[in-house]
Amino acid sequence: MAQLIDGKKVSLDIRNALKPRVAALTAQGVRPGLSVTLVGDDPASVSYVNGKDAAAKEVGIQAWTHRLPATISEGELTEHLLRLNEDPAVHGILLQLPLPGHLPSEKLLDLISARKDVDGFHPISLGNLMLGRPGFRPCTPWGVQELLRAYNLSPEGKHVVVAGRSNIVGKPVANILVQKEAFANATVTICHTGTPDLAHYTCQADFLIAAMGRPGIITGDMVKEGVVVVDVGVNRVKSDKTKSGFRLVGDVDFESVAPKAAWITPVPGGVGPMTIAMLLTNTVRSAEMEVAARAPLQTR
Repeated sequence: MAQLIDGKKVSLDIRNALKPRVAALTAQGVRPGLSVTLVGDDPASVSYVNGKDAAAKEVGIQAWTHRLPATISEGELTEHLLRLNEDPAVHGILLQLPLPGHLPSEKLLDLISARKDVDGFHPISLGNLMLGRPGFRPCTPWGVQELLRAYNLSPEGKHVVVAGRSNIVGKPVANILVQKEAFANATVTICHTGTPDLAHYTCQADFLIAAMGRPGIITGDMVKEGVVVVDVGVNRVKSDKTKSGFRLVGDVDFESVAPKAAWITPVPGGVGPMTIAMLLTNTVRSAEMEVAARAPLQTR
């Protein structure tokens, strides 16, 4: 039976490690600041934003949540984001998705300054990632790598199969794990909904990253013995065993896959908590970069 990769524990360790860094910055007159903008009142988004706000304040980051009406115009939201770009107290800007249908998500995300793109979705951030240059990494994919690091599960020289090609998880996690660096340097195959015979590829995986957004699409007959499974999927399905009538499941059918895997992430409690931990890490890095830029040039 697989051993569990505990995202709650790892994310707590990361948040605790951020506290002295935040304290050091604050002592230098720079308190890291994270601004989150929520448009509308989508229940899942509201819950997620509340979690980010609480986690930020826990480590000492100054956090603001801007709750804007779902009827806001593109122009009004544009002005709001541009103001945040110019606010010196704000080191990280996050625009919570999804947005109401009349708002162009990509266009608005591109307005966020690359210097404050702590979500890691700006074209400059993604370009730096692909080229192996320093920059803000997308939080969920980076969280996947940090989970592997925490459990000393190195994919170096291994075959990683990524099931999913989204710009939020699939593509960036593939780019992270193919880099020539520690806890990467893997041979990476990307599969997706258009891949014929998905099992042909997943059965070859030493490490399987499931991020297709389809509940239970990866079953026990689709993996080999000893695989390391990271389930990024978070799917809401009906259940008569919960008060809400729903429960959260991953893209992996845990009951059939866990007996064959060596390691596996649970849902919930696996990758999810890591996303917020890496968001806070990017915010602190942004503030540290500001302090470094202010420092006088060293002369020999």
